[in-house]
Amino acid sequence: MHYVGRFAPSPSGPLHLGSLVAALASWLDARAQGGRWLLRIEDVDTPRTVPGAAETIMSQLRAMGLHWDGDILWQSQRNSTYQQAFDALAARGLVYGCGCTRREIVDSALRGTLPALDGERPYPGTCRHGLPPGRQARAWRLRVPDGTETFIDRWLGPQQQNVAQAVGDFVLRRADGLWAYQLAVVVDDAEQGVTDIVRGADLLSSTARQRILARLLGAEPPRVMHVPLITDPDSGLKLSKQNGAAPLDITRPLTMLAQAWQALGFAPIAAGTPEIFLAQAIPQWGRRFPL
Repeated sequence: MHYVGRFAPSPSGPLHLGSLVAALASWLDARAQGGRWLLRIEDVDTPRTVPGAAETIMSQLRAMGLHWDGDILWQSQRNSTYQQAFDALAARGLVYGCGCTRREIVDSALRGTLPALDGERPYPGTCRHGLPPGRQARAWRLRVPDGTETFIDRWLGPQQQNVAQAVGDFVLRRADGLWAYQLAVVVDDAEQGVTDIVRGADLLSSTARQRILARLLGAEPPRVMHVPLITDPDSGLKLSKQNGAAPLDITRPLTMLAQAWQALGFAPIAAGTPEIFLAQAIPQWGRRFPL
């Protein structure tokens, strides 16, 4: 199978160093395998989209020398595709309406014994067998099969999760009518033929449910690699747009690339341009992370 990787930022702000670590790792993995590297703009969550952010992200990637292959895919233009996938699952009885509010789900989870997963409370299945009297569907959830999902993470090693217990039936369409990230990303990866996902470790907890959903939609789950997160030295929080991380300085691409490269555990590279830097980094990456 020919390698196809992707970088899929949300246009809620410019890229920062943490974003570059994920983008660089993803780009290097694709180039080391002689594969394609796609750019997808995950703007399905329209309330969080910042005007002009997507164009800024593209400019930042170009400045770093991280050029993508082919056309950009925009999630906001794919509503009908997500609807088709949703309808196919619903036709098999795998989708149901949920009338619970976020507060009710949190309260139910707090009364349970399972801990929150990365801040996410397991859904207790309140509406799985029908809406309570007087309730209308707000969101739409997938009936998650019981059982443990196992996979190998190329950075972290063997992983497993019982999604039904740790997460519960997760949302495919949100209460505000928008498509959930989990559905959109799985549908897009399948349609684009993505074979390998390299992304930040904060998305590790989504992998098992995405693998389950991919198989239910008739797709082969991609290989995965979750790279370390960059944290703020003062607060200890991960660098993120929400936490006010500084945007990449496109006037100093070599400095930015060097910081991201060393954050991935590699020794410094002496280079005068981003192109020379990346040309030296590709074989080093390939030797450390062969398929």
